[in-house]
This record gives sequence, structure tokens and C-alpha cells, in this order.
Amino acid sequence: MPPKPVRTPPRVIIVEPDVDRVSNLQRSVQTVARVDGCTDFVSARALLLQEVPEFLVTNIRLGPDNGLHLVYLAPSSTRSIVYMEPEDPFLLREAQRLGAFVEASQRLAFSLPAYISAALPLRDRRDPVRSDRRSIPRGGRRAADVRATA
Repeated sequence: MPPKPVRTPPRVIIVEPDVDRVSNLQRSVQTVARVDGCTDFVSARALLLQEVPEFLVTNIRLGPDNGLHLVYLAPSSTRSIVYMEPEDPFLLREAQRLGAFVEASQRLAFSLPAYISAALPLRDRRDPVRSDRRSIPRGGRRAADVRATA
């Protein structure tokens, strides 16, 4: 019986100017991927061109540089995930046009392992401007309760 092929974990490049956030994101995916972290555009571009990663996770705002340039430079086989704070709808739509997935920065550490282990669709169809209604605090009574008491 032939041995089962050993599956190597996917390679992920995380680009974020904040060193603490880079280490937090690295910890969130270190069990499912090989992770390289960068804090600037130049070192991220060098890593991206050195060996093609399966995933590129980048903040769009990289000081004087723009993370969208990294998404543009990445080969089509690399899945890109972008985020930014504060959010700019125009830049997020441009990232989606380039084929990137847009994620909220506060949810990224929790959702990144799912991105890496899931079969992603060809493109992100979500509206980057519309907020996820599950994250909005709901107060007051439900509509069904109001009708029942009226």
C-alpha cells in the first residue's frame, strides 16, 4: 500500500505596519499555515516575489505605500485578503475588483483560519460598505413582541 502523500501547510504572508498586530495574526494561523510577517511594503514585495504564497493578508494602508499594489503584484494563484482602518469604501471596492476578499480588521484574527482552511469562491461578492447586521447591537423589543402587546 503506497504511503499517503504529506500535505504541506499553505504559505501565508501577513503585511501590517503594527508589529503587535502581525504577531497576533501569526498566532491565529500558525497551527494551519506557514506564516511570514512583514511590516513594510518593500520586504513584503521581496517575499511575494521570492516564493509564491497561497495567501496574502495585507492592510491597505501601509504608511506611504498601498497594500493594493501587493494584491496587484500577487500571481492569480495567490488568494488575497485585505482590511483597513478606517474603512474607505472606494479602496475596498477596488480591492474586490482586483480579486481580493475584504474583511473587517477587528474580525480578521478570528476569520483568518477559516479563510485558509476553506474552499473560497472565485471572488468576494459581499458589499464592503454594508455592515454585517449581526455585529450591530440590537436594543429594545423585537417587532413580534411589539405587535403581540399592542
